[in-house]
Amino acid sequence: MSLRENASGYIDYLENWLAQMPQAELSHIIVDPNHTAVLCVDIINGFCTTGPLSSPRVQQIVAPIVTLFKTAYRLGVRHFVLPQDTHAPQAIEFEHYPAHCVRGSVESQTVPELLALPFSDQFTIIEKNSISSSENTALDAWLDTHPEITTFIVTGDCSDLCTHQLALHLRLRANARQTPGVRVIVPANCVQTYDTPVDIAMKLGIPPHHGDLLHAVFLYNMATNGVEVVKELTS
Repeated sequence: MSLRENASGYIDYLENWLAQMPQAELSHIIVDPNHTAVLCVDIINGFCTTGPLSSPRVQQIVAPIVTLFKTAYRLGVRHFVLPQDTHAPQAIEFEHYPAHCVRGSVESQTVPELLALPFSDQFTIIEKNSISSSENTALDAWLDTHPEITTFIVTGDCSDLCTHQLALHLRLRANARQTPGVRVIVPANCVQTYDTPVDIAMKLGIPPHHGDLLHAVFLYNMATNGVEVVKELTS
């Protein structure tokens, strides 16, 4: 039996899971704003509008993320943590990806829609030099100095790369430390990944990347590992 035939039942199940994904009210999630943080990974120009890794699919989640930020702030949240690619000019990662988001470039800057928020000066920017928000970054130090944070709302890109890494790090960190009461929540309308169809990938000599399939599979993977994946967080 081919992989296509063998996986058909799983894909049917996955589509049904996506269709039945629940919504949640943000006011019910933010029980205490002092114990809540909103994290937004890689919503920067280089993945939204400019450069070789920019994607219109990622750009489409900027508006719902901005809405989420505004609502969370109105409800009293003051912790907004933004892990962002800020690569060294000769980053080893560039052996596997095109050069992107080099420190000091336009690509490495937060998107203007987030910078336009009146509380953007309160953002905590965490530079990263890989798809991991935690490896050789300031994230764990920030978490150590904010032990009161027990609800983490994770947004950004890509669903199967940096967002997946960040959500699982937060979940597994709490598991490993036996920290009770920690929630890691991913609103599906605020995360996304890029798409490279097979025919285009073959012409360019790069790996194909099925955005819809990988988005769904990695959302489900997060859910099976204790991350709360919801369709959206309504106001």
